[in-house]
Amino acid sequence: MAQTQEAVNPLAGQPLTVLSDEEKLFASSVREFAEAEIKPWVREMDEKGRIRPEILEKCFELGLMGIEPGEEYGGSGGSFFMACLAIEELARIDPSISVCVDVNNTLVNNAFLNYATEEQKKIYIPRLCADTVGAYCLSEAASGSDAFALQTRAEDKGDHYLLQGRKLWITNGNEAGIFIVFATIDPSKGYKGITAFIVEKGDEGFTVGKKEDKLGIRASSTCELLFDNCRVPKDKVLGEIGKGYKIAIETLNEGRIGIGAQMLGLASGAFECAMAYTKERKQFGQAISEYQGVQFQLAEMATKIEAARLMVYNAARLKDAGQPFIRQAAMAKLYSSEIAEEVASQALNLYGGYGYVKDYPVEKYFRDCKIGQIYEGTSNMQKQTIAKMLLAE
Repeated sequence: MAQTQEAVNPLAGQPLTVLSDEEKLFASSVREFAEAEIKPWVREMDEKGRIRPEILEKCFELGLMGIEPGEEYGGSGGSFFMACLAIEELARIDPSISVCVDVNNTLVNNAFLNYATEEQKKIYIPRLCADTVGAYCLSEAASGSDAFALQTRAEDKGDHYLLQGRKLWITNGNEAGIFIVFATIDPSKGYKGITAFIVEKGDEGFTVGKKEDKLGIRASSTCELLFDNCRVPKDKVLGEIGKGYKIAIETLNEGRIGIGAQMLGLASGAFECAMAYTKERKQFGQAISEYQGVQFQLAEMATKIEAARLMVYNAARLKDAGQPFIRQAAMAKLYSSEIAEEVASQALNLYGGYGYVKDYPVEKYFRDCKIGQIYEGTSNMQKQTIAKMLLAE
C-alpha cells in the first residue's frame, strides 16, 4: 500500500499518524456513516436500551461486521488495523454500536478464522459477515478476572455434548445468532478441561435471559445466557477438546486492542464536543477557549488522546505484522481506558452545568467510558500482564 507522510488536523477527525490511502478512505467512509446514520439516533437508542435493527443491517451492508475475513468467506479481506479504525470511528459517535462491531470482529470472527475447521469456517463466517451477529461467552458469576474458574459443564453423551450452566455479562446477547460458549468437560482438569462450543439461537435448551440495566453503553445488550441440557453436536466443538483456554487467552489478547480503539474513539468524541463548546460559550465577555486555563486543559486532553492513539495503532500494527504484541495490547487497553475517563470527565467539566444534563452529549460519554476499565480484562489484570512480561525479560 502507498504510504503518505501527510499529517491531518486531529480536530477535523483524522489521526496524526501515517495511514495508507486505503486506510484513510476506509476510516473516512466509516466516519461519514456514523455521522449521517448513527448520530441522529444515539440518544433514543441510549434511552430505550437497544440498537436500532436498521443500523445493524447497515453495518453488515457496509462490510463492518466482517472486516478481516477474506472474500472467500464473504468478508472484506481487510487488516486487523482496519477493524480498529472502524471501532474507533464508531465509538467517536456511539460506543454502543462500536462494541457490537468490535466483538463481532476481534473476538468472534477471529476465533473462527484461527481455530475453526475449514467446514466450520464455510458455514459460520459468511453468516457473521452477512447478517448474523456473534457473541463471545466466557464470563460467569464466579469467573470474572479468574476466567477459568467457570462452572458451565459440557457432558459427553457420545455423539454430542449437553451444556449445563449460566453465563453473565455477555455482549450482543440479544442481537446474536451465533455464540462461542466456553464450558469445562472435566472440572478436575482445571483450565485444561475448558472447551469452546458453537451454539446458535434457537438451539434446544438454550435461552437468552435477563438484559442488564447498565450505567453506560446502554444500547449494547449485556445479557445472561442459560443452558439447560443444551445439546451441542460434536461437529460444533471449536478447536480442540480441552484447548478452549488457548482460544480464550489468544482471542482476548487481540480483543483488548479493540477495546483500546473503542476508548480512543470515545475520548476523541468527548474532546471534539468540548473543543467546539469552549469556542461558543462566552463568560466575562469572551469565549472560554480564550482563557489560558481552559487552553491548558484542552492541550492536556489532546496530548493524552494522541498518546493513546499511537499505543493502540502500534499494538494493531504489531499484530498484523505477526510480531509479539501482548504487552503492547495490555498497555494500550490500560492507558486508553484511563484517558477516556479523564477526557470525558474534563469535557463534562468544561460544559459546566450543561454537561450534567442529557441535552448535551458529554454526559453519555462520561457514562460510557467506565466499562473500558472493566471488560475484556480489568485495569488491574492489564497491569499484572505488563508486570509479568517485564519481569520475565
